[in-house]
Amino acid sequence: MNRITSGLATAAAAGILLTAPPSCQRQKQNSARTDLKEAGYDLTADGWFRASRENDVAALRKFVAGGFDKSTKDAAGDSALHAAAAAGALEAADFLLDSGVPVDVRGADERTPLMASISGGSAEMARYLLRQGADPLLKDKDGFRPLMMAVRDGKSAAVPELAAYDRDDLDSALLLAAMLGRTKEIDALTNFGASVYARMDDGRSALMLAAENGHEESVQLLMDIGASRFGEDAEGRTAADFAREAGHPELAETISRDPLPAELSLDTTQEIAAAMDEYVTAAEEGSPAPAPTGNRPAPSRPAVASLEGARLGGATSPDPASPASPDSPEPLVMRHYRERAMPLRVKSVRGESVVFSMAGSPPREVTVAAGGTIPGTDLVVVSARRRVEDSKSSHDGSEEISVVRVKNAGGETREWMAGRPGDSHEPVALVEDAATGRRYFAAPGQKFSGPDGAEYEVTDVRPSQLVTRNIGDGTVRTIRLHGPRG
Repeated sequence: MNRITSGLATAAAAGILLTAPPSCQRQKQNSARTDLKEAGYDLTADGWFRASRENDVAALRKFVAGGFDKSTKDAAGDSALHAAAAAGALEAADFLLDSGVPVDVRGADERTPLMASISGGSAEMARYLLRQGADPLLKDKDGFRPLMMAVRDGKSAAVPELAAYDRDDLDSALLLAAMLGRTKEIDALTNFGASVYARMDDGRSALMLAAENGHEESVQLLMDIGASRFGEDAEGRTAADFAREAGHPELAETISRDPLPAELSLDTTQEIAAAMDEYVTAAEEGSPAPAPTGNRPAPSRPAVASLEGARLGGATSPDPASPASPDSPEPLVMRHYRERAMPLRVKSVRGESVVFSMAGSPPREVTVAAGGTIPGTDLVVVSARRRVEDSKSSHDGSEEISVVRVKNAGGETREWMAGRPGDSHEPVALVEDAATGRRYFAAPGQKFSGPDGAEYEVTDVRPSQLVTRNIGDGTVRTIRLHGPRG
């Protein structure tokens, strides 16, 4: 038989087979119907979905053997994979995926099976689907991604599974968690890199949102992990003001209590670096995180070195579990950020005297002449002067601002401007060599070299990211905060 004759014979055989299925299919269906009846199921959509929910893979095999359509949707529009995902039926989900059901098949309200697993409260299922390639950045019809759904619905166990995959939503998720009083979710999100310094478009911080909605436990956690109770929105309102205005006077009193001595002190960069290192280590070990206050005792571990002049050992391969890995820094990983607002602000300057507003219950004003000490602190007013800065709000593009320089007993100095809360130290980040895990503190202006010998400079340190510049070619890289456990 030549190739053409053979091909025709094969085609003919195929044609016979194509005409045979009706009777064969009926036999298969009858056989499957009998087998399923014995197992307690009907060969119907209701039976198919029940077997999926109940993790009955043997029954699902009988449905498929009987020619049941795997793409069948229920009345709401969900697939069997949605049903298995919501029920945490791992074996059923595995069978359905192997049978060709798409991992991101859309269901009711444009939800994916990953979203169904969140609604069903199965963190294990969410982890499984993510490892099977489920897209954590898809949105439902209301615009919610899985991470935001988990926070909204209080599914705290799923948050750590999703946080590493959706870093763009971390700060938004934290603000939502603070608004709803989801304390466990706040803890998980900040451990993966959500910033307690994040703000709504109207200037409200996570602490302000929690205070406004009367969530005492969330307020306490946020303050414990570094949220400033002295921070203000664009209108000068603090978290205590939001609590008081919303009818939570006791919570307002808790937030606005008189400053502790440590809160009235300036911090050195080394002290802050040590505190950040202690915080990250505690988070990695699962220990209670120490409160970020000043004047901490020296840690038993070696001091965190400055990034200035450091030669990094090289970059590790990206984390395969994280789609965010293209944004991950090489050779640096940003682990923590710290800034601390003082309970003091320069209200005005009169000649060589400075009027300070001091937070507390109640707040008060103190006037200190140049060379004098601010009451209750070791801070001396070194000088008070006025300088001109660029300003978009003035008609000539400039504005005169009062600048006050203060110094503590150890010689640490800071400059504070009128109308803004004073800060206790410059913004600083804790970073890691991606290859060796050695930690450094990073501040603007520091220079370091990469594993290839290229020279870099830290150009900016922000709550959620570090910006570096390759001195040789001018390339700018943004290093995203990954958090203590991120």
